[in-house]
Amino acid sequence: MSGSDGMDGNHGVTGFDALRRAMAENAEEPEGPARNARAEQLLAEAEKLNIPLAVIEALGHQLKVYNYSSEKAKMFVPFARLLRMWDERPEDFDEYEAHSLHWVFKWMTTGMLDQPHIPLAAMEKWLGEMEHRYRLAGHSERAVRSAEYSVAAHVGDLARAERAYAAWLAADRDAMADCHACELHEQGWWQSQRGRDEEALELWAPVLEGEFTCAHEPHAVLASSLTPLLRLGRLDEARANHLRGFRLVRSMESMRSAYADHVEFCALSGNEARGLELLAERPAYFTDDGHPRSRLDFTAVVALLMDRLTELGLGDRPVPGPAGRSWTAAELAAHARAEALALAARFDERNGTAHVSERARARMAQRPLVERLPLGVRAVRTAAAAVVAPPVPVADQEPGLPALIAEARRLSDTLQPNAVEAWAAVARAARGVELDPRDRAEIADHEAMDLGPEGTELFERAAALYTEAGDPGESLAARARAAYIRALAGEVDEALTVVAGLYDEVLALYSVDDTGVRQTASVLMSRARILMRRVHEAEEDAVLSEAEQAVREVLALVEGRTGDDVRLAARVAEAQAMLAELASRVGDVEAAAELFTWAAAGFVEVGLPWFAVEYEARLAGLLHHLGDPAGSERALRAALEHGGPQLEAIGRAQLHLQLAEVVGGRGLDEEAAEHALEAAHWADEAGEGPTLGALARHQLGGFLLRQGRWAEAAEVLESALPDLSAETHGDGAVVQTQWWLGDCLSELGEHREAAERRLQAAEIARHWPEQHDHATLAHLAAESLGAAGLPAEADRAYARAGGLWRDLGNVHGLIRSLRARAWLALRAEDGADAARELMTEAVRECEAALGETQAEEEAWQRLVGELGHTHRQFGDLLARSVPEDAEDDSIRAVLEESLAQVVEAIVVFASLGDDALDARTGAELAAGWLAADLSRPAEAAARARAVLDAYGGTDGSGEARDDETARTRRAEAEQMLGLMEEQES
Repeated sequence: MSGSDGMDGNHGVTGFDALRRAMAENAEEPEGPARNARAEQLLAEAEKLNIPLAVIEALGHQLKVYNYSSEKAKMFVPFARLLRMWDERPEDFDEYEAHSLHWVFKWMTTGMLDQPHIPLAAMEKWLGEMEHRYRLAGHSERAVRSAEYSVAAHVGDLARAERAYAAWLAADRDAMADCHACELHEQGWWQSQRGRDEEALELWAPVLEGEFTCAHEPHAVLASSLTPLLRLGRLDEARANHLRGFRLVRSMESMRSAYADHVEFCALSGNEARGLELLAERPAYFTDDGHPRSRLDFTAVVALLMDRLTELGLGDRPVPGPAGRSWTAAELAAHARAEALALAARFDERNGTAHVSERARARMAQRPLVERLPLGVRAVRTAAAAVVAPPVPVADQEPGLPALIAEARRLSDTLQPNAVEAWAAVARAARGVELDPRDRAEIADHEAMDLGPEGTELFERAAALYTEAGDPGESLAARARAAYIRALAGEVDEALTVVAGLYDEVLALYSVDDTGVRQTASVLMSRARILMRRVHEAEEDAVLSEAEQAVREVLALVEGRTGDDVRLAARVAEAQAMLAELASRVGDVEAAAELFTWAAAGFVEVGLPWFAVEYEARLAGLLHHLGDPAGSERALRAALEHGGPQLEAIGRAQLHLQLAEVVGGRGLDEEAAEHALEAAHWADEAGEGPTLGALARHQLGGFLLRQGRWAEAAEVLESALPDLSAETHGDGAVVQTQWWLGDCLSELGEHREAAERRLQAAEIARHWPEQHDHATLAHLAAESLGAAGLPAEADRAYARAGGLWRDLGNVHGLIRSLRARAWLALRAEDGADAARELMTEAVRECEAALGETQAEEEAWQRLVGELGHTHRQFGDLLARSVPEDAEDDSIRAVLEESLAQVVEAIVVFASLGDDALDARTGAELAAGWLAADLSRPAEAAARARAVLDAYGGTDGSGEARDDETARTRRAEAEQMLGLMEEQES
């Protein structure tokens, strides 16, 4: 049947076997036009072979690659040809191709729905044809009813769709039914369309949990679940499914509708910037026209996203769009909406209903379901962050000027965060109105506070007005505030000179009752603050002593006199915080912690919890230093709670990141991940995404990895890497991120990519003084290279790791690298001798280490165990090294060698007693099968009995172990014993 078995010099197929190999290779290529073109070429080659089955298989291959691409419209021609061949000569089809033909009937019938130029009558005719042919072939009507449901749901015939849906579920599953994963996806999709999101997610659960999978699942289910999860408020699941699912569909050209679901999710969850990134990754999706239905899905969500950007005031923002011109969000919104509605109209014209257009309009009209759902990946705000401070309450009617002044004075007297804004409102309302000097003084005072370094002149103006108002003490306080502003600007000595005079004046006034405690305390506190600024510049004993004396003067004045005065109570708390700062600077950490605790408690007690945040954060660091992680955690939680809406984004990010590290250290990975996620989000809000945000993403990826959430972790870590740098974050963070990412990719089966990450990390670690990480990463990279089918590269990496392990004196790493190289060598052509040499070297290294070691008992036992495993692997390797065409005598000689190595392993494991029981019984069974292969049934039976005795005895004596390993070993031993007893009888 197959002529010659190869290809000619022009890559033409010269035989059926070569054709099949070429089709198998093409099937592994990425989806897209190149793979489709190769399938067309292979069909032309198949036609030259003059073998009907070759043409049938090539047509089937062409059909499959068209179906899984953007050129689905091309499916119908090869299918029509296949069907004609079946009708004319069914005997040309083998069993597999006959099955495939009937299977593809489903693709044709439902695929016609996606092409608006195919009349509805043609679809109904094909549906009838499918039902007729399935009945003739003896198939269940399940697939037929599923196809009927699809037609009815598409045109909006809900009654027929529900009937067909029920009949679909009631019919028996057979060889023509779609796989479980695909069926559950469609069933859940229908429930979600009917407004039954909970039921949809219940149906999807087995696919989401990995119980049922296929080439396009859970990819599509993850995408379909996003909006229902957002609607139900299950935000953590929505985030996870987006990160997992987008990773799966990113490279699959045929999944434009699923890709659109991810763009839609971004538009509905406040992640508009990420939505733009997704559009930029797939420019061809704007124009690919081979599958109009998925193009409709895509253009509808593009319109949704662009409308959202325009609504946020970003209509003029440049955005990715169809090639050939530049686009703004507003322009693309109009273009995508028009295209979506035009496509929908074509479907509706074909269907005779308005259903598709109604659904498209509803999709484009959706409103965001959450203001912003942090994803953990890099993000840029598309709109300005909302102001977090609560606004000044607005009455139903605009309050008069006296009411505004009273409210502003109340807010400033109680140190409320929006006091400055309240006085600004007074200033606006007072334009053209003659105010008394006191009111004008307070307006100027608060305007100066708002201006910072530029407010010095206004403070002086306020001071003059306070004097005019008859309050000389407050006048001195305003001038003292001006001096402190100068100190903040770097003029510390000048500020000290000014405040020294003010200090003398206010004490003189206070001594004759010409000013009160509040005004005097204000001047004394400004002086203490300026002296603390000098401490920051020079930590000399005299400077520290002078600052401490100034702070204690504030306390001596105020303590016991605060009453209900919030300002004075705040002076006490701030003074205690200053003493804490001074204590920490002289190394008295315990005193500092106690004083920060008092300061924070003082602010909370007088109703100013947001002032406590800074000191609770400092306290957390000190308690961590004192070895009190529980206290550190309490302080951080209190800081987040007390900060409330007043806490700035950068402070919130820092606190969440610290808390992530603390609770992660306690093994609470899930909560740690939540805090790291919040840290990343708030760092982005603060414009610190590349610095603090990258560090938070690094931590988040690690915590997700520790939970086994590999795909999510990989997305987050990949997102962190572009911003992580040795200069900003340290090369340890870069290496750890690459290491974790390599672990994730390995778990996801992306071995080539895992190797690349591990090698990149190893290259950085190569320059570190301590080489253990370098060795470990080289070893892990070798594992990935081997799993990726790159044996030569894997061998080089194992050799590199082995050399490092040897230099480090790590015999376990060295032996394992030698064993791994031996197995790699065995896979190579004529590699048996090299494999044997490497395994011999592994045994020799192990024996040498045992001969030299003076290690403690536990380390010695580990080495003995390593020797046992090496002998066992040597035996397995020898047994697998026998060529299929070897002579009987040479086979027997190698099996004898193999058995000798396994017996050696048994002896070594036996020396370790019960600690190596499972390893010993595994070797006993391997030795038994080898003895059986060597026609020594009595020896094999003895090995089997030894295993049964080891797990509780064959005569009922001893206590039997009943774990999974023991049960498996006993079952295998009983099987072996039965077979050997049959041979002996």
